[in-house]
Amino acid sequence: MTKKGIKELSEDEFRKLANPSYDLEKEQEEYKNNLLTSYRNIIDILKEYIDIKEEYYNIIALWIIGTYFHDRFPSYPFLFFNAQKGSGKSRTMNLITCLAKDGEMVNSLTEAVLFRTKGTLAIDEYEGVNRKGNENLRELLNSAYKRGTKVKRMKQKKTIEGIQHVVEAFEVYRPLVLANIWGMENVLGDRCIILILEKSNKKEITNLIEVFHEDEVTKETKKLLNKCSLCRCSFSAELYKNWNMYVKNNYTNYINNTNYTNYINYIEVFKTINLMDLNGRELELSFPLCLIAAEIDSNVLKKTTLTLKSIFHSKRVEELVEDIDVSLIDFVAQEPEPIFISVNRLTQRFKEFLNTNDEWINSRWMGRALKRLNLFKEKRRTGRGIEVILDIEKAQKKLKMFK
Repeated sequence: MTKKGIKELSEDEFRKLANPSYDLEKEQEEYKNNLLTSYRNIIDILKEYIDIKEEYYNIIALWIIGTYFHDRFPSYPFLFFNAQKGSGKSRTMNLITCLAKDGEMVNSLTEAVLFRTKGTLAIDEYEGVNRKGNENLRELLNSAYKRGTKVKRMKQKKTIEGIQHVVEAFEVYRPLVLANIWGMENVLGDRCIILILEKSNKKEITNLIEVFHEDEVTKETKKLLNKCSLCRCSFSAELYKNWNMYVKNNYTNYINNTNYTNYINYIEVFKTINLMDLNGRELELSFPLCLIAAEIDSNVLKKTTLTLKSIFHSKRVEELVEDIDVSLIDFVAQEPEPIFISVNRLTQRFKEFLNTNDEWINSRWMGRALKRLNLFKEKRRTGRGIEVILDIEKAQKKLKMFK
């Protein structure tokens, strides 16, 4: 009720009043059937043409479906393939762009192409974007996973007074697929769901000619997804608001007042998503795919959450090994007791911990790192150099954030 006592109508209620013959339940049932058929078709098409880990088919299929609803999500993950040579990454990306909404594949990218075109964009051989001089392009890519980032450019416009320069704004937000052999740098990698492609020896798949564009099932699937995208009964901002309410209530039940309770119980969906135990960015990337999975089937949602949890856990483990700061936190967390110990001795033991003789890891680096990470309680200067008492408890708490 509004403050004047007049009940606000939902979109569905308004449509019913505007068109008495409108059948919401029938539209929702048709939408659900089309979505399920599309999902199954995409899985079948992927399995026919590419040989990848079984759990990847589901993730890629959901991501493709999501490109048709991309504008309804506040953010959407990039899909990144870390691929061995000869692993079929180009075929995989061609297949994805064939099935996705307005898909296109490029081997090189410029700023203008990124923000002046629309639709799903696949970038093969991503290594070139990391070259010197592409800093602005990388900055735009880092922003393209979240809605709202705009690029502004000046353009000439004819007016009665003559030629004037006016500002033209472009939306950067779009679905992106990236691939390379050497891996992804950290900042952009934090916007990606990372899948590992390996070389296949299944010739009954790898020897197929890429004619999936002409397959009738491909054409029919795209028609179904385009039809689904016209249905306004899914993926509203209200779902994100209800998730936030769920979180604020410490993951307990709350009154679900969305307009979709007649066909999906989002309390159960939120409980399933919460079981992934992901952090903020990981959850943000996973949420759209989980909502799509929930629209299809509860078992698809469960399968999706297990796969995403595994993917992000593996990424955390890899980052734990690679990130020297995390390694130092791990090292301090394993110290037996908080007593004064020389920085020189700590440095030597840390190098033994890492099994490295890198010269840049010295007492000066150690002192600065301990200060930057705030990992010591006390510090004193002696005749043998600087000694510190490590904050072991703080290191143990910090480490839980990464594991």
